[in-house]
Amino acid sequence: MMGWSPTGGETDRAVTVTVASMAGLLTDLEARLVRGDGFSVATLNLDHVVKLSRDPAFRAAYLAQSHVTADGNPIVWLSRLAGQRVELVPGSDLIGPVFALAARHEWPVAFFGSTAETLEQAKKVVEADYPGLRVVATLAPPMGFDPEGAAADAMIEELGRSGARICLVALGAPKQERFAARAAPRLPGTGFLSIGASLDFVAGRQRRAPRWVRRIAAEWLWRMLSDPARLGRRYLDCLLIMPGLTRRALCQRLRRGG
Repeated sequence: MMGWSPTGGETDRAVTVTVASMAGLLTDLEARLVRGDGFSVATLNLDHVVKLSRDPAFRAAYLAQSHVTADGNPIVWLSRLAGQRVELVPGSDLIGPVFALAARHEWPVAFFGSTAETLEQAKKVVEADYPGLRVVATLAPPMGFDPEGAAADAMIEELGRSGARICLVALGAPKQERFAARAAPRLPGTGFLSIGASLDFVAGRQRRAPRWVRRIAAEWLWRMLSDPARLGRRYLDCLLIMPGLTRRALCQRLRRGG
């Protein structure tokens, strides 16, 4: 599905949301794994859009993903303004259905990123919550990990030896998407999901915004207030790009005659 691009540029170099719905995405991921194929899923939000405009390596990694979801209500609203109907599909909401899928088919799962303690706790939680699910690898790379260096190659080999069919990558952007883009061609039967802090939520290391906060599209505010020193500047940058993104979405809608 080719739709609105928050990054502009030529059609073949434009990052776009390619996932229309959670149900459609899960159906496609399941079909790929049944065939023995893999995938790589990135979840686009405004912070990623800011980084994409500044980081050519991040942009190249995004263009290598097989699926891009709308992770954040502003991306959903802007896509719809441009005439592209998409659903909100955050990584934190996606992992539960993916765990259920893996348990049903007995597909082994790997966790990559975060810390060893978080990954082990997340493993205990999901294996208890999803009977039949097996987490066969929990790999926490060291600080300063280069997603395109020799250490990444060694960890890709370890993931291959584990037999995992699905790997959740929790390195944060842009490292997780760059690692997935490097690993996916080398492990063509494995699916990679770049999911940020989702495993920290599963393990109870971080608290996600309550459901009512998410329903009113204020999860970003909840997160910012929880760590203003770290996230304040990030969200300011996101707000500053909104006028330009809105103009771009409107222009695309007008070009389509909508």
